[in-house]
Amino acid sequence: MERKTIVMAKLSAENTSWVGDELPDWENVIYTVDDPTASLHLAVNKGREANAYLTYIIQHYDNLPSTVVFLHSHKDGWPEAWHTDVKDYNNVISVQKLRLDSVQNNGYINLRCVPVPGCPDEIQPFRDPPEGHRASEHATEAAWKYMFGNVDVPKVIGVACCSQFAVSRKQVLSRPRADYERYLKWLMETPLDDAVSGRVLEYFWHMIFGQGPV
Repeated sequence: MERKTIVMAKLSAENTSWVGDELPDWENVIYTVDDPTASLHLAVNKGREANAYLTYIIQHYDNLPSTVVFLHSHKDGWPEAWHTDVKDYNNVISVQKLRLDSVQNNGYINLRCVPVPGCPDEIQPFRDPPEGHRASEHATEAAWKYMFGNVDVPKVIGVACCSQFAVSRKQVLSRPRADYERYLKWLMETPLDDAVSGRVLEYFWHMIFGQGPV
């Protein structure tokens, strides 16, 4: 049977036992971001879930499962899981309904089907005039150039929010480990606060994993 793994970031106060209890056919790798003594923890609590996602890929690059689901720590309910668009906002149902063949065929599947927020044009790095409240949009141009090493910054980026998605091993391996190390380096070194840096990655994941900007 092909291996499949759920990757997650959690706070020490959060109970994520539901993952193993209700999705027993999935392996799970759950990083406790605010407890350096936890068996799985991060070097620094910075960058929200993006830190855990990138850390997992870097640490497991040579032994990835066939399918990886990157998931938030809350099981269900409003408002915590508002972005999970299945019955009762339930991430267990969301994972159970995931078609693994689609992940393998497409390489990347966003677990959110409702297009807003995010589509069709959430991030416009060259918006004129700029809108002061869009901090992650303002950071996008410089982040793109650092992470992707080119100046071909998209004029529009649109994808359904909110950093819950599935990828195939083949798609992850289509980039060298050094790429993911560079993304993590940006996340660790940026002076942007977590809300902004994490949101920059939120609108980069689909492009990192082979999709177009919109």
